[in-house]
Amino acid sequence: MRIDGSGTLRASCVLCPNPGPMTLDGTNTWVLREPGSRGVVVVDPGPHDERHLERVARTVQEQGAQVLMALLTHHHGDHSEGARYFSELTGAPVRAVDPELRIGSGGLADGELIVADGLELRVVATPGHTADSVCFHLPADDVILTGDTVLGSGTTVISGDGGLGAYMDSLRRLRELVAVTDARALLPGHGPICTDPLAKLDEYIGHRELRLAQVTEAVRAGAHTPAQIVARVYAGIDDAVVPAAEASVRAQLRYLAGRGDIPPELGDLRAEL
Repeated sequence: MRIDGSGTLRASCVLCPNPGPMTLDGTNTWVLREPGSRGVVVVDPGPHDERHLERVARTVQEQGAQVLMALLTHHHGDHSEGARYFSELTGAPVRAVDPELRIGSGGLADGELIVADGLELRVVATPGHTADSVCFHLPADDVILTGDTVLGSGTTVISGDGGLGAYMDSLRRLRELVAVTDARALLPGHGPICTDPLAKLDEYIGHRELRLAQVTEAVRAGAHTPAQIVARVYAGIDDAVVPAAEASVRAQLRYLAGRGDIPPELGDLRAEL
């Protein structure tokens, strides 16, 4: 299960078979274990796919190890809905920012150091994709588990409870963390690992800034609804991801309105935000 090219000894991935427009090849369930120890930490058990969850539990058991806890990067069901069944399978508590997702344990605090049988993880709050999004820094391997904050390919959607301003701050915070720690890889919630973290984060930040410019230009050109803006800015995208594109446009418009870049006279547009 080792991921070739990541340089990590402690992290391995079990891919959930739930591919789709929003999940890419499927959800990456990350299994973390300090070399020589028996304790395992599982990040994002995944959706309620019993075969996948049983496969993860069986893989750990076959290694002569035990799941000490499961951690959730955020509340979306493709990462979290299987957590309760996984906890029943393994007896492991589930830790999450969202109190409703916690099982037999507490929350996750920004900057908190999680220690499990010699394994050390640092919690990094990265709201934006969702309000409760977090990443996990694994310093011993110089990698960061990014959930949906940074994907292996493509870009993430800003959910209704997230926010573009917070997301941009989170991207810049991750970039600073990568620069300071010289992190070698990002381990995402979907898609392949990224072995050039600085370039990936620069790409993500640049992409968002470009989209903001495109949305601003679309509004100035007469696009006054999210659907009209998507038709201009995201022309040719798959119909399956149009709702996600409209959600992203709304997030961008809220951000622009907060900066005063949406003219007050466009009241109908503001009302849709």
